[in-house]
Amino acid sequence: MKKQKVIIFSEFAETARYLEKELAAAGIHGLHRIDGRSTQHQRSAVIHRFAPYYSGSCSAEVAAAGGEEIRVLISTDVLSEGLNLQDATRLINYDLHWNPVRLMQRIGRVDRRMSPETEARILADHPDQKKIRGTVAFWNFLPPDELEILLGLFNRVTRKTLVISRTFGIEGRKLLTPDDTFDPIREMNAAYEQPKTAEEDLELEYNRLIAAHPDLAATLPGMPLKVFTGKASPKPGTRAVFFCHRIPRPDANLVPAREGDAAEPRWSDAAGFTVWSCYDLEGRRVVTDPGAIADFIRSEPETPRHCTLDRTALSDLRRKVEKQLIADHLRALEAPAAVSPVLKCWMELN
Repeated sequence: MKKQKVIIFSEFAETARYLEKELAAAGIHGLHRIDGRSTQHQRSAVIHRFAPYYSGSCSAEVAAAGGEEIRVLISTDVLSEGLNLQDATRLINYDLHWNPVRLMQRIGRVDRRMSPETEARILADHPDQKKIRGTVAFWNFLPPDELEILLGLFNRVTRKTLVISRTFGIEGRKLLTPDDTFDPIREMNAAYEQPKTAEEDLELEYNRLIAAHPDLAATLPGMPLKVFTGKASPKPGTRAVFFCHRIPRPDANLVPAREGDAAEPRWSDAAGFTVWSCYDLEGRRVVTDPGAIADFIRSEPETPRHCTLDRTALSDLRRKVEKQLIADHLRALEAPAAVSPVLKCWMELN
């Protein structure tokens, strides 16, 4: 590995910083880290120093520009798509992403078609690499047994990998370990024979409501954000507040229009995902399971509106909830400071 160029992927910026610190302490030279906080210009410079030949340059040009060529690059998934990094021949997935497509994208940075002309230039400048060019290897760090029991992450990713492989013809049997021996038909049948999830049941219930009340459904697009209401709790003596937030994510359809701006997607709630949460004011308990929450908030058009909770206390709770959502979701996504959860609606239960 001393002569190999290596890229190490991690999902989280905090993990990338930890790896940089530990590898530097171990005496690894030619080390660099990049994450979502890096600008497009910084990323381009790093790619040029890590993969100069497949960026149309060479080692001599990097040195002439006063830069040090990078041998070990630690990155979050900001570099997982659409880049030619075949100067590297080794890749490490330090964490196992829940989405196998993301793993395929990472591996695809180095395991892709080589350019004979570029390979010839590499060997002309670095003849000592003749034995290591043309072969690619990657490693996955799998969850320890104790964590896998809790998360089921490995099994979840393998099932998704097999579905992708069977549906699109993408070879994925050896994506996670060299010993992957799964039966795609058996795995797919098991997945499709499972009972409906709470989310699927709620979607069917929502479709029935829309069909039963088309006039009311037509007013939904015009409803303002942060709409608030209240109803009697179905469980006597219970006081709680339900929140529906959207967590924004980068939207590929939105890019800066002004010339000179970095071509980074803007964040939008349309590209994000929905989070439900229900806070029990007495027990300080938080419920996030959609099926359980639906039993509390389920309403009909004729359900009476009933609001009694103090508005100041409600506002304080809302700020607390959104602060927690930032910690749980947006930090992991490396969102800019200006990006916040979008409150769609909320309801008191009393």
